Amino acid sequence: MQPSAPQYAERLTAPRSWWAVTALVALSGGLILLPLGTLPMLGGVIAAGALASALVSSYGSARIRVVAGSLVAGDARIPVSALGEAEVLDAEEARAWRLHKADPRAFMLLRSYVPTAVRIEITDPEDPTPYVYLSTRDPQALAAALTAVRAA
Repeated sequence: MQPSAPQYAERLTAPRSWWAVTALVALSGGLILLPLGTLPMLGGVIAAGALASALVSSYGSARIRVVAGSLVAGDARIPVSALGEAEVLDAEEARAWRLHKADPRAFMLLRSYVPTAVRIEITDPEDPTPYVYLSTRDPQALAAALTAVRAA
């Protein structure tokens, strides 16, 4: 395997129901401008739909990758050498770590619509971040990829 090829790659896309809400927002934009005529109504549909689509798309574009000896999660790039063991969290445990077990100093890339997650301790003594919490649809594969990179 090439060192630059990602050992793990995932994009946390928004659920289909959010796209249905986007369509309803576009419809609402048109209905608001309907009293002004057909052309303003179409403009309202297009403008509201484009704005809602951009918001849903940007929120759903979070990526998690293990590539070139680093964990890349959103804007963060963490060397695997600074990470401890990855703990796979089922839906119930992930919920607990999002709520009452959460540490405000932790780096959290979470999406409420993804039920499972991985929690990875930060072993770098210079880093005040205690752990990384990542929502992921395949926590076992992410943990396995981190273990494989650490072993290599």
